[in-house]
Amino acid sequence: MKRCTRCIMDETDPYIVFDENGVCNHCHDYDRKKNLVGYDALTSPQRHESILRMIKKHGRNKEYDCIIGVSGGVDSCFLLHHAVSNGLNVLAVHVDAGWNSDIAVKNIHKLCKSLNVELHTIVIDWPTIKELQRAYMFSGLPNLDIPQDHVFLAAMYDYALKNNVKYMLNGSNIATEGILPISWGYSNTDYRSIKDVFKKHRRKGNLKKYPHFGLLKYMYYLKKIERINLLNYINYSKKDAINTLQSMYGWEYYGGKHFESRFTKFFQSYYLPTKFNYDKRLAHLSSLIVGGELNRETALNMYLNDSPYDNISFIEDRDYILKKLDISLLEWEKIMGSPNKTENDYKNNKKILGFLQKINWIRKKIIKRKEKSINGETA
Repeated sequence: MKRCTRCIMDETDPYIVFDENGVCNHCHDYDRKKNLVGYDALTSPQRHESILRMIKKHGRNKEYDCIIGVSGGVDSCFLLHHAVSNGLNVLAVHVDAGWNSDIAVKNIHKLCKSLNVELHTIVIDWPTIKELQRAYMFSGLPNLDIPQDHVFLAAMYDYALKNNVKYMLNGSNIATEGILPISWGYSNTDYRSIKDVFKKHRRKGNLKKYPHFGLLKYMYYLKKIERINLLNYINYSKKDAINTLQSMYGWEYYGGKHFESRFTKFFQSYYLPTKFNYDKRLAHLSSLIVGGELNRETALNMYLNDSPYDNISFIEDRDYILKKLDISLLEWEKIMGSPNKTENDYKNNKKILGFLQKINWIRKKIIKRKEKSINGETA
């Protein structure tokens, strides 16, 4: 199997292409994204300070000036630390969809207690999320995290509006998350697709207690609330972030990217590679390579020799998840043996969401040009 000569992405991504030097399209896409929204030693520090001033100005005389969703993972925890350390009055929110690991919960409480930040927890109706999560298990789709990811975002937007908070700070970043093939999943913002999956595979119930947003509500959210990936404006290092969190707060590592959720660990580490031959470790490690966190040889050795599961923990997680979703072992075997599907097998708003994404990137390009122009004039 052909593998990129710069990162470790390979032909398990059906859309991968290589240039004459064996470098893949994901590396080239990363370079373009980094140039547009990644850290730049000349412009990012000024932009970072400008964003902080803007947030504080808007939040003057208010209880909160920004909102952060905290999962217990590295990025969201470090973002909370960074925001509070820079004088922001943070509305810290955790959305509980029923799959928290004990380590994640402990991390959240340790951090909030040490930072003297009040934690607001939104608990999603379990019978609803359970039936939707179960429907996705039978859907044949690769991205089983969509029910969680969508409700996290919807609940955060609603909570921000309820508390009159304009700025939502996000832990997503180019430095450590710059590579992720589009063929391995689908957007979590497409509620039309979510409804169709639920309709076709549910046993009972409805989605009335499931926080969600359609296209019109999504556009309203985008108008009222600005999402800012603040970590893109600092020289962010996951290794340094972990060291800071461990030394200052007693934060604990949970074993892998997004493994703070027990369901996500199982879905990424077993379901995807076994049923679809998609191993997200390739993308996660490749992101760290191009971001300068790992050298290629070390990353490849980790991918080939380290397994996220031993037989005992795999069986424990599988049985725990199946029991919680009322899925028998026989049904699980049918799920794993059923035909694989994509978002195109269900109703969706793919074209419209793609158009909105293009508009957003054009906006970012305009902002970047203005920043470069101002920096040039200053010089």
